[in-house]
Amino acid sequence: MRRSLAVLATVVLAVALGGCGDDSSSDSATGGDSGLRIGYQRFGGLSLVKARGDAPGVTWSLFESGPALTEALKAGAIDLGQTGEAPPIFAAAAKTPFVVAGVGAPSPKSEAVLVKESKGYKSFADLKGKTVALNKGSNVHWLLLKLLEANQMTLQDINVKYLKPAEGRPAFDNDQVDAWVIWDPYFALAEQPAVQVLADASGVANNREYILVSKDAADRKTEQIKSFLHAYEKTTAWGIAHADERAKVLAPELKIDEPTTKRALARAAQPVGQLDATIGAELQTIADGFTSLELIPGKVDMKSLVDPRFAEAAP
Repeated sequence: MRRSLAVLATVVLAVALGGCGDDSSSDSATGGDSGLRIGYQRFGGLSLVKARGDAPGVTWSLFESGPALTEALKAGAIDLGQTGEAPPIFAAAAKTPFVVAGVGAPSPKSEAVLVKESKGYKSFADLKGKTVALNKGSNVHWLLLKLLEANQMTLQDINVKYLKPAEGRPAFDNDQVDAWVIWDPYFALAEQPAVQVLADASGVANNREYILVSKDAADRKTEQIKSFLHAYEKTTAWGIAHADERAKVLAPELKIDEPTTKRALARAAQPVGQLDATIGAELQTIADGFTSLELIPGKVDMKSLVDPRFAEAAP
């Protein structure tokens, strides 16, 4: 019976959250050259804007992860999108023309390292020599690096297996990996009595959300983007002030049950943050970390990508 439930959960996860994998899928009329084309992930702050209909005229495209979204940004398929900490770094390294137009407050408890309780791991250091799964280039990639550093370990001390979220869950459920580093709502969906949170990002990574805008759109659609960012900030503030209603609105959008939605949102949803030089410095630190480990080809200048034109949209 337990295995049947695990198989069912895997199917639900893949269908409900996988979307179109690395491809985007629009659910409104084409925005053309005038309307904003926005990429979102089901659980990012933009999901609430979409679910409430607070940005009329926008074309929404769904992505499974930040790296997939930044690929669309590079291809010119979207004007704007939201990702976690690492995707902007990998996008900059891939010469994607974009600017950072918005940022969220830290959300360190909404990403974690999950293990099976039956394995008996007591700390992250116990994963030495074990297989750890995560989505390459996503926010949890930075979390892994910081946890390794905090435990005087390196990438050579573990066996890293790069899996997309829809692949990571079945691999974790079927004990094909020893640990899964994942973010909400996948994190919340995987929380079961036999699953243990070995570590989250508290004290090691901020885990912010970033609004990325193509350079072309930032120049041609500046006022539209500013208007959207104001709507995004207003919707985000509404959600924080109305947690129960937020969960009711988002549960159908996420295609997961309301209690799970509410539990995940309680730790993941954060206010819009102030876009300033400290954000550029924070991103630069992350980028330099990836560069030092040769996970990206050379140094990238993240500080210059923070666009002051959009700072006024923050509270």
